[in-house]
Order: sequence, then C-alpha cells, then structure tokens
Amino acid sequence: MSDTLIYFFMAVGLSMDAFSLALAYGTTKINLRKKIILSLTVGIFHYIMPHLGALLGNELLLNYIAKANYLVGIIFLILAIEMFVSRNDEKKGSITNLLSIIIFAFTVSIDSFSVGIALSLTSKTIVTACLIFALTSMSFTFLGINIGNKIATKFEKKSEYIGIIILTLLGIKYLFF
Repeated sequence: MSDTLIYFFMAVGLSMDAFSLALAYGTTKINLRKKIILSLTVGIFHYIMPHLGALLGNELLLNYIAKANYLVGIIFLILAIEMFVSRNDEKKGSITNLLSIIIFAFTVSIDSFSVGIALSLTSKTIVTACLIFALTSMSFTFLGINIGNKIATKFEKKSEYIGIIILTLLGIKYLFF
C-alpha cells in the first residue's frame, strides 16, 4: 500500500472528531461564511499540529500525550454543557468569534500532534501527510456542518439535543477510552 493511501486513511481517522463536532455545531445553523472559516481553520490546524509533533517529538513529549486526551474530553463536555445551557439563546453553539473557531480547531486537531510524533519516527514525507490531513479534515468539517444544518432544518428543536449528545459522547470517549 502506498504512503499516500496510508496517509489518507490516517487523515480520515483524524478527521472524525472534526466531523462529529462540526455535525454538532451544524445543528446551530452556522452561516456560510463561518462554515468556510471554520473548515479552513480546522484544515490549517491539521497541517500545523502534526508538523509540531514531528518537530517536538521526543521522549519527553510522549509522556504528555495521554494527558492531552483528558483535556480534550473536558473541553468537549464543557462545550456540551454550554450548548445545553444556551440552547434557547440566539448565539447558541459558541461559534461566534475567532477565539471559539480557534478553540474548535485546536480541540479536534490535538490528536494529529501525536500522529506527527509517530510520523517523525517512521516517515520522510511529513509534508505530504500534513497536506492530506489538512484537506481531509477541512472537507469533513464542512461536510459535518452541512449535514448538521440539514438535521437542524428537519428536526428543529430536537437537533440541538443531537449536538449536545454528540459532544457529550466525544467527551466521554476522550476521558475514559
């Protein structure tokens, strides 16, 4: 199997968090401009984070990777709680400014940092891998938001709870599995 195909499968795996979270936020009916900005930002982070992992990937950092999963889990649970509390608010979903977009992108791309560490030990083509990660995660984020919008249109009020459930399940996954 070629390296490019392997990187694509890795990218799909790395993009699933972005897709799931985008699906949850898509239920809040994000406008087209924010969809594009959010998708591009996630793609950029999925390019940068494995590069950082490859650059900083030494034994010292390997000790902190497991702890990062706990942080991501807590962030997802906080986002679920925030979405639940603000479910009747006009600014629900918290994708309202650049900081929330950056937090979203960082949260869904932190696992690509550890992949970058692994790639630095085994691969000579980190740039190719990062480009594939970026394009795939950007596409999955945009797709997730759009599917979330369709769910919101079809199920109206219930769609908010679907987003909350997705965030909660992601939080539990990172904390306990």
